[in-house]
Amino acid sequence: MSDDTDRAPAGEAWPFQEARKILARLAARPKKEVFFETGYGPSGLPHIGTFGEVQRVSMVRQAFRELAPDVATRLVAFSDDMDGLRKVPGNIPNQEMVAKHLGKPLTSIPDPFGKFESFGHHNNAMLRDFLDRFGIQYEFRSATDQYKRGIFDATLLKVLAHHDEIAAVVLPTLGAERKETYSPILPISPKTGRVLQVQLVERNVDAGTVVFRDEDGTLTELPVTGGHVKMQWKCDWAMRWAAFDVDFEMSGKDLIDSVKLSSKIVRVLGSEPPIAPIVELFLDENGEKISKSRGNGLTIEEWLKYASTESLGMFMFHAPQRAKKLYFDVIPKNVDDYLGQLAAYRDQDTTARKQNPVWFIHQGKPPVEDVPVTFGLLLNLVAAANTDDPKVLWGFVSRYAPKATPAANPILNRLVGYAITYYRDFVLPQKKHRAPADQERAALEDLVRTLEALPTGADAEAIQNQVYEVGKRHGFANLRDWFKAMYETLFGQSAGPRMGSFIALYGVPETITLVRRALAGELVGEAA
Repeated sequence: MSDDTDRAPAGEAWPFQEARKILARLAARPKKEVFFETGYGPSGLPHIGTFGEVQRVSMVRQAFRELAPDVATRLVAFSDDMDGLRKVPGNIPNQEMVAKHLGKPLTSIPDPFGKFESFGHHNNAMLRDFLDRFGIQYEFRSATDQYKRGIFDATLLKVLAHHDEIAAVVLPTLGAERKETYSPILPISPKTGRVLQVQLVERNVDAGTVVFRDEDGTLTELPVTGGHVKMQWKCDWAMRWAAFDVDFEMSGKDLIDSVKLSSKIVRVLGSEPPIAPIVELFLDENGEKISKSRGNGLTIEEWLKYASTESLGMFMFHAPQRAKKLYFDVIPKNVDDYLGQLAAYRDQDTTARKQNPVWFIHQGKPPVEDVPVTFGLLLNLVAAANTDDPKVLWGFVSRYAPKATPAANPILNRLVGYAITYYRDFVLPQKKHRAPADQERAALEDLVRTLEALPTGADAEAIQNQVYEVGKRHGFANLRDWFKAMYETLFGQSAGPRMGSFIALYGVPETITLVRRALAGELVGEAA
């Protein structure tokens, strides 16, 4: 194990920085296995933030394994599926049926989709499918299973013994009405099956039981073991930390106070809280927090319709402590960021490679493939070629990069398909070509003459330089205005590709034809 447990080298990737904190913790509290955990409340369909938490913790685990290869690790994705459903999510079918079961554990509510044993089982299966699709190594644990099998029994008896101390931690955070009935232990009614937030009439530490008034008013005694009770969720979190001796768990900014409270409760139970870094939230395009019950923001399925799992991994890797908007416009940038890092990886030394996001995304084994075309460039190629036929697009690509083929370049081949789908659904509906202004018209006419005069085989850099010179000759004070004019008149968009690369890919004769169509007004109003 490294002695350098708390000094991160300059520029070290954030997963290694977190891993060094775990090394320092291990030096103070030696143990044979480091326990990484992520928590999921399946009261609604799992959203992309849920997946992101697991992937980020997995990245920290990977960094830790690199620093301490001889120390065993375990990553548990825990589902709090015994929680009582408090409201019906707005993005599920059969809402009236689900409403009849409010208050019951999620694993006791029928699946509104009609596919699984319960609503909890359905949502758990969705989460596991996502994690499996991304190749994340993890162990899944269900609260219902853990409670009923007695895994938490010893810790639950500790909770019962320290009930008043735990309540003293929580009560200052509650309103006056809730204080009257609060208990960290929530009995599950044997008559209705609902998780009850009721005052406990008696607590029998020696017998390991609690007495409460059931919903029909009858006094009822239940053991706290064997799945007969459920911990209130903040206390449940702490109980789980103590029971599993969790070393590391990340959580969102909205849970800062909960982390502090749960950490205090863990110490009441005689254990040490985990390292619990706070990460910023994912926001929808309106800047609002994405929510399982509302279903706002981008879903995992939606992202994977338009881009690869690796590009989503890139989005998750970057700046976890900065709030990020999660909507369709961020996809192309993350695809190209991923491609850029993959290309850089080939020429990096071993040290630099382990700081590269693709090392984390691919668990240390990134693919080796030259991807000569960016996603952004492909989107513009689809627009200019006016086709959704992959074979036609590959014709342009093969001319630009003769060694590239669908079989030899699987990443690029998938990108072609993604570009067609993304362009059709998001770019095409927003396209709006405009006619060039007088200055722009003169520059575009000059561009045609310049392209006609290019030597055969001119590369992207040579073409780019000539495009710059055209803009300079026609008095564009800011050359960005010249490029914007090309984007708006040729592509119907306010942003676009590096023109030299685009022209080299699309072809000089084809670009000349495109510019002439713009000059003739044939593109104005074209959106389909």
